[in-house]
Amino acid sequence: MGEKVVLAYSGGLDTSVILKWLCEKGYEVIAYVANIGQKDDFEAIREKALKTGASKVYIEDLRKEFVTDYIFTALMGNALYEGRYLLGTAIARPLIAKKQVEIAEKEGAQYVAHGATGKGNDQVRFELTYAALNPRLKVISPWKDPEFLARFKGRTDLINYAMEKGIPIKASKKRPYSEDENLMHISHEAGNLEDPAYIPDEDVFTWTVSPKEAPDEETLLEIHFEKGIPVKVVNLKDGTEKTDPLELFEYLNEIGAKNGIGRVDMVENRFIGIKSRGVYETPGATILWIAHRDLEGITMDKEVMHLRDMLAPKFAELIYNGFWFSPEMEFLLAAFKKSQENVTGKVIVSVYKGNVMPVSRSSPHALYNLELSSMDVEGGFNAMDSRGFINIHALRLKMYSLSRKGEKA
Repeated sequence: MGEKVVLAYSGGLDTSVILKWLCEKGYEVIAYVANIGQKDDFEAIREKALKTGASKVYIEDLRKEFVTDYIFTALMGNALYEGRYLLGTAIARPLIAKKQVEIAEKEGAQYVAHGATGKGNDQVRFELTYAALNPRLKVISPWKDPEFLARFKGRTDLINYAMEKGIPIKASKKRPYSEDENLMHISHEAGNLEDPAYIPDEDVFTWTVSPKEAPDEETLLEIHFEKGIPVKVVNLKDGTEKTDPLELFEYLNEIGAKNGIGRVDMVENRFIGIKSRGVYETPGATILWIAHRDLEGITMDKEVMHLRDMLAPKFAELIYNGFWFSPEMEFLLAAFKKSQENVTGKVIVSVYKGNVMPVSRSSPHALYNLELSSMDVEGGFNAMDSRGFINIHALRLKMYSLSRKGEKA
């Protein structure tokens, strides 16, 4: 056999064709499948990869690591790309690529390969992770390879090649959307959604019920955090309790989905500069993000919070653009972990018809002082101090106003 390549393999049309194409070019192909919570038949994918020509197949269950080391890490910084996108696809890619690099090192492979297109963000996320974790690995990216592009100009060429080579393809009619599913979310792009004015039909959504069809009854969830990390969820109606990180997150997905939580429809800016429209369903993470941010309100120092909030958009941009493993990310995460030292306590949220509303919060590290905050109790605060405080801050504004009028103080 020829040189080894570890291919990130999904079992779909594109990566199945790529697997066979690499075999025909003389490579020994090791197929690697990451289980990050997508609803796939992994044994069927294993069989398909072997029949298509893979010498070996790795199926790695990365779900728990995805929750604890990636989703919960993004939660610490309240990562939101362009103020709306919870980064479900972007957060998963560095984990997938990290495990791929580990397999390549274990197998003594010289190459890693992926099936991401040349227009999207995933090619960047995969390849920057490869570069950060093992600069000596060579990357095969067929959708940027002139020979591959000359052979496959579109989906029809892929299908014809698959039929010619005996690669099984699904006979059922494909949904007209490009979709990415993992434990954190499902995204929908392409098809009719490429028109930003198009209003999606309800059949676009596969996880969440419409808020209009959600139960006409609130669900109260008590969510416990330790140093910014979720550690327990309690359903106050039926007593259900989850403490295992994976089970906790899956339970929030279940509750969120049945209550129409986490739908986002937006036009975003890809790293390479192209605008794209994405429709996302992110039920569990939406609940956690809102609860976590609320607990910070009672536990986090004002100036620390404001500094962190200034850094949060950059944090989200780094995740989106594929710089999870980078010096700047190490710097930000060190700061964010410090900011979370006292973010311990619990938040009760009301989940109802597409909305997540915090209604109660408490913490052993609360900075909230009832006497200081009260409108009815002086609580050791001398109101006369406010006169000098205001005069000092007003001085600059008075001088600016007089200078604009050409007057002297």
